[in-house]
Amino acid sequence: MKNTRFAIATALAAALTLAGCAAAAASATAAASGTAAGNAAPLSGLTHVVAYSINTDNPVLTSVVSGAIGDYGPAEEISAGSTGVSAHGGELELKLTHGTFGLNIADIDTKFTEATSHEPVFPRTCSTYVTVSDAVPIVPGSGTGAYRGIAGTFAMTLTLNEVHDRPCTTSQTLLRQVIVLSGAGKITKD
Repeated sequence: MKNTRFAIATALAAALTLAGCAAAAASATAAASGTAAGNAAPLSGLTHVVAYSINTDNPVLTSVVSGAIGDYGPAEEISAGSTGVSAHGGELELKLTHGTFGLNIADIDTKFTEATSHEPVFPRTCSTYVTVSDAVPIVPGSGTGAYRGIAGTFAMTLTLNEVHDRPCTTSQTLLRQVIVLSGAGKITKD
């Protein structure tokens, strides 16, 4: 009787272990394919995007994406239909570890350019703070890799906070600068 209970307990433990391994494998496979475990539904949901640069006006930023997508990588400003980096190009291509997709930043960039045309905003302290907001859609057809077929729009804010060298009327030398594009939106992927 004692051996029978031991054999049943051992068989049950082995079955649970195998079931756990199978569930973990299914979950990993689903995560890699962009679907939830046991669910063939496409990837969708609230997604947060942050792209930032520190101490540079270079059109290459760092991006972090969380929520329905968990990924990171460089983000490059490009002109529509181009692959070369271009300041104020109208699109921001997120080159993430599992694929890429573009954001149409033309409207928010226009607002930003207008807002920064009178720098420094605070001449007494040689500093500038500007923030603008707009809807930023994903560029249709721009998704590659895990993001092929991605669509959606983000409510985003573009913020600049910087301090210039003195005298600020003649110097455009930056002492410190932070540029942050951030926001959230619901994405879908077919």
